[in-house]
Amino acid sequence: MTDPTLARLLAYEEIRQLASRYAVATDARDLDALVALFVDDVRVGRDTFGRAALRENFAESLRGVGVTILNVGTHRIDLVDDDHATGVVYCRGEIQDGERWLVQAIQYRDDYERRDGSWYFVRRRHLLWYGREVGTNPLGLAPANWPEHHDGWGTLPEAAPTWAAFWGDDPPRH
Repeated sequence: MTDPTLARLLAYEEIRQLASRYAVATDARDLDALVALFVDDVRVGRDTFGRAALRENFAESLRGVGVTILNVGTHRIDLVDDDHATGVVYCRGEIQDGERWLVQAIQYRDDYERRDGSWYFVRRRHLLWYGREVGTNPLGLAPANWPEHHDGWGTLPEAAPTWAAFWGDDPPRH
């Protein structure tokens, strides 16, 4: 017999990892890893379902921005039963929008489901508190060459192989 306290704690941690994996995959433009976080029959829009459709949706929306840095914070998880949960995730995003650099305060409202022993997103709603330009725009900064300099543009996100594969010959300028 499984210890119910341990099972509950494992569920919380596995669900928290979904939100973290979502942020990392989004920032790296790793669309395969991103869509794998969702149930295989995920609803995309009104009449479209499946990870292939979700991948196409993410590809289109993420091409509308350049660099993204999603920092996951507060995460409230409510276990409904052994295989279903809901959650609220706070996120601070930094986003390249053409020549502008924005900061956003985001809240995700999630539905989760465990299938074959693994937790997945069933639905993820993106709600925005605000978005604004930052005081110092990092676009166009000289290279940091870290650890030589602590300010300037670093090696991310270009160091992620999935970033280059996503953008091909037309990466965003910064």
